[in-house]
Amino acid sequence: MAINVNTVYQTVLLILNKEQRGYITPDEFNKTATQVQLDIFEQYFDDLNQQLRVPQTDVDYADRQMNIDEKISIFKCIGTCPYTGNAGEFGLPILDDTTGFTVVYNDNPGQNEFSFYTLGAVTYEDPTSLPVELQRLQRFDFYNIERSLLTKSTKHFPTYLYESNDIFVNPKSITSNIKASFIRKPLNIVWNFTIGNLGQYNYTSTGSQNFELLPSEQVNVILKILQYSGIIVRDPQIVQAASAEIQQNDINAKS
Repeated sequence: MAINVNTVYQTVLLILNKEQRGYITPDEFNKTATQVQLDIFEQYFDDLNQQLRVPQTDVDYADRQMNIDEKISIFKCIGTCPYTGNAGEFGLPILDDTTGFTVVYNDNPGQNEFSFYTLGAVTYEDPTSLPVELQRLQRFDFYNIERSLLTKSTKHFPTYLYESNDIFVNPKSITSNIKASFIRKPLNIVWNFTIGNLGQYNYTSTGSQNFELLPSEQVNVILKILQYSGIIVRDPQIVQAASAEIQQNDINAKS
């Protein structure tokens, strides 16, 4: 399930043009929509952190922690961490799936590429035993626990240090079977088009990219795009109206 990019764009244009307030081009829409989707996506983590501090209901569809986690789950991935050849050193995970997408570690993904966002759990899948999750340590602890036989890492209780886009694993006898879960960024929004006989923009689904957010976010997406659109067309009334509605929705969601 996804939010149709054409539905959102046509709705935004309808609201803007109803009183001839202005117009945003497909390029302006694509850039604005991509930013809005990223804003909403990053807000999920703050919302989840906030909800973890308060008691939750166990009623179906009303558990806010579960609802936020469901929104994030779209972007959850898992991959194998490649061994670099240096003792105990692994690279960031390579996507383990059949979508044909690869993972890049920058903010400019190309076609068929997911952009890496944040690292999750790291596991060691020893062929002779059950998988075990590595304990993440800070630099001081990572090196100093190895000084004692009582605390040093083993294959049953491995540890890792995450620095400079590399995963450093102890014990260094581990050279394979390291996997990691991670969160990827949403794909950039694209409202693709062809030029009609009168010079108009005609939507085409070929080459377009829908929003990857759940359908329940459609109202929020449209309001936030309108908020940015008000700045683009220099109409403070649109900004104020959209901001007021967004604020009220936030209050209702968190009250």
